[in-house]
Amino acid sequence: MSDQDTLINLTRCLLESIVHGDWEAYNNLCDPTLTCFEPEAKGCLVEGMDFHQFYFDMERPKGGKPPQVQTTLASPHVRMMGQDAAIVNYVRLTQVIDSNGIPQTRSAEETRVWHKQSDQWKLVHVHRSPL
Repeated sequence: MSDQDTLINLTRCLLESIVHGDWEAYNNLCDPTLTCFEPEAKGCLVEGMDFHQFYFDMERPKGGKPPQVQTTLASPHVRMMGQDAAIVNYVRLTQVIDSNGIPQTRSAEETRVWHKQSDQWKLVHVHRSPL
C-alpha cells in the first residue's frame, strides 16, 4: 500500500473514531501536541489534546438507537512533503438523520497534516472550515 493510500485510510479511521466517540483510537492517531483551527475554537489556534477530549467525554444519549452517521471524503488529495510528512486535503461530507427522521448533509473543507514518527503516522495539525 502506498503512503498516499495509507494516509487516506488513516484519515478515514480518524473520522470514524470521531463518529463513534472512540477516544482511544483518536488519541492513538494524534500527536500529543496536535494543533488545530476549527470552528469550535472560535478563531484561536488550539494546541494539545484536552480541547478534543472534551467532546469525546461529553455525555452521549443512552438507550435507543444510535444516530445514523455516514462520513465521506470527497476528492481526497495527498501531497507528500518528503518521506515523513504529508498534507491530506478533502471535503468532508457528513450525512445524518435528524430528530424528525429527515436526512441532512453537512460539509466542511479539511486539511490534515500528518508526520511519520518512529514508522507511525501521527496527525499533527488540522484545519476545518464549514461550507
